Amino acid sequence: MPSQLNPDSGDEAFWREFLTHGDTKERRLRNVFRLLPSSPRCQLCAAPFTGFGAPVMRIIGKRPAIQNPHVCSQCFTFLADRHGGAEVEITLLFADIRGSTTIAEGMSSTDYRRLLDRFYTVATSAVFDNGGMVDKFVGDELVAMFFPLIAGDLHAVAGVKAAKDLLVATGHADASGPWVPVGAGVHSGRTWFGAVGQGSRTELTAVGDAVNVTARLASMAAAGEILVTTDAAVAAGLDPGLERRSLDLKGKSMATEVVSLTVSG
Repeated sequence: MPSQLNPDSGDEAFWREFLTHGDTKERRLRNVFRLLPSSPRCQLCAAPFTGFGAPVMRIIGKRPAIQNPHVCSQCFTFLADRHGGAEVEITLLFADIRGSTTIAEGMSSTDYRRLLDRFYTVATSAVFDNGGMVDKFVGDELVAMFFPLIAGDLHAVAGVKAAKDLLVATGHADASGPWVPVGAGVHSGRTWFGAVGQGSRTELTAVGDAVNVTARLASMAAAGEILVTTDAAVAAGLDPGLERRSLDLKGKSMATEVVSLTVSG
């Protein structure tokens, strides 16, 4: 983890710089780790958890963290011990299974668990393959983040691409239709990202209005649809000629402008 800046608890300037760029040593290590062909890997430093490089990573303390298996124990400890974090510009992706209650009603609980496992697998791949970080799965909903340290300055491009890849992976571009109906929301904005909670309950997550907006978008998206706020659409370089809609999101005083994307046909 970075050593050239001061990571004292509460030093938001350090954490903002780290989450946006990292320091020179961190960037060099990440570039080296990314060359090792393995997945999954730490979503902060890119250390591989499997493959021929994994034993070496374990020796230097880079194994999946018990608290969050998507980051290595070394990276998690670095953030959690210092309780670090900062406001940064990121892109968020929420996606969930539409009509999950009805789907669950029509199959055994074991089969429904298998369906969820399959959804979790393809969703995780779509996020990781585009340089994102899986924040969590809440029931049938994916919560993912794309921030500069991992996805680069074009994190909005990565977020939209991940959403499209997820719809393709769940069959929304197939003539026979999807094997599970999924709707998604993508939004870019400033959020506070870092360690929250205490002790064994510490988590790495993002909080703020942008998170709420993205969650609301996903809840309003139809099966096979990605609702993208105009902020994220501009940042992602989407066609400015795409039709815009104004949505009244729950809890928001003003309408939210969005564009709708699909992968069918």
